[in-house]
Amino acid sequence: MNRRAQAPTRLLGTALAGALLLTGCGGQGDRTVTLKLVAADYGEDAATSSKLYWEDVARRFETANPGIRVDVEVVGWTDIGKRVADLVGSGKSPDLVQTGGFADQAAANRLYPVADVLSLDTQANMLESFSHAGQVLGTQYGIPFVSSSRVLFYNKAIFQKAGITQPPATWNELRQAAEKIRAKVPGVVPYGLPLGPEEAPAESMLWTLSGGGSLSDDVGNYTIDSAQNQATFGWLRTNLVETKLTYPEPGRMNRTPVFTDFAAGKVAMLNGHPTLLRMAANAKVDFGTAPIPRKDGLAKTASLGVADWMMAFKANGHKNEIRRFLSFVYAKENQLKFDEAYNLLPVTQDAFTEMTRGGGRHEDLKQFAAGLASASFYPFGDPAWAEVSNRIKTGIGGAVTGDPKQVLEGLQEAAVKEAARVRK
Repeated sequence: MNRRAQAPTRLLGTALAGALLLTGCGGQGDRTVTLKLVAADYGEDAATSSKLYWEDVARRFETANPGIRVDVEVVGWTDIGKRVADLVGSGKSPDLVQTGGFADQAAANRLYPVADVLSLDTQANMLESFSHAGQVLGTQYGIPFVSSSRVLFYNKAIFQKAGITQPPATWNELRQAAEKIRAKVPGVVPYGLPLGPEEAPAESMLWTLSGGGSLSDDVGNYTIDSAQNQATFGWLRTNLVETKLTYPEPGRMNRTPVFTDFAAGKVAMLNGHPTLLRMAANAKVDFGTAPIPRKDGLAKTASLGVADWMMAFKANGHKNEIRRFLSFVYAKENQLKFDEAYNLLPVTQDAFTEMTRGGGRHEDLKQFAAGLASASFYPFGDPAWAEVSNRIKTGIGGAVTGDPKQVLEGLQEAAVKEAARVRK
């Protein structure tokens, strides 16, 4: 080999490598890479839409990372699942989706493992319990984005008019309070029961938990039609729905209009998450919060812990650009901006500490943070959960207007079949 010829070759290789590093710092080579982000909308109207947040994050990220563009699409909760399915089915897969689940996409082998798209620093900053909940068969695919729990909200002014001095702690106390409200405060819905598609999984799980049951057991088997759950929905039908203490057709009522009615003084009690704090305060509603009422005889009620998720699709091969964007998204400043806008709890340690520290600006979130310590979660890591959740969204409302046993058994049968199908 001609040693004199090696030096220029090595120099040329070094120069080319340097050029590739320089041109690749913002995208792939010298071309612009566009990341497609589809995100759920946490707002109630155009002025509070999550689109405002994501477009601001995208523009600031693009300024700091020339060569990477972020195309933002924000979709309502009731439509986002179909929108993502349509995009994937038409060969236009997004790069990132922020929504309520991930396991079905992981089971379809569409997602990057979290270790591929999160830096080590970002991974280390995640709250451990949520990182664990993002796993499917031992590998994490779901990236937690926000969290919350639920508490009972009640209108203090309505309670005072009805002669109620304490928030209900048990189901019978809730029914008695609702009866007083109906008798003394006409025109008000005593208890909001949103079992429509937007909130059905959360509301139904809250009631099953407070009745001593759940939607699934500790090892992931579905228990939708358990004796406890049949008794729970039977109680709801007999004590709240048939007695006209809630909306006439709870299965048609979504969370957003029920929250709006509470903020307007038209609903006296409901189970709510932290976003309702801001809505009620802005509407100048005199409200209080309390633990979720439990079935009489139960020592306590397990709270529902909810996490929403980010997932990274590998179809477009944008792993490095996704990693860079997610490092930006999960920076403390950006996490706090979103969580403070919607009064939700962070999933990163630095932002969580900031929002829940004593004497801070978010004392009202402490009750929700405390609930997460003993909360029960959806079976997030079960690939069948997305379809099971969809069936609950469209069907479980019938359990409080029809035969609870028949409705729950139908949902259980569908859940078992779906679980068997995806686990083959």
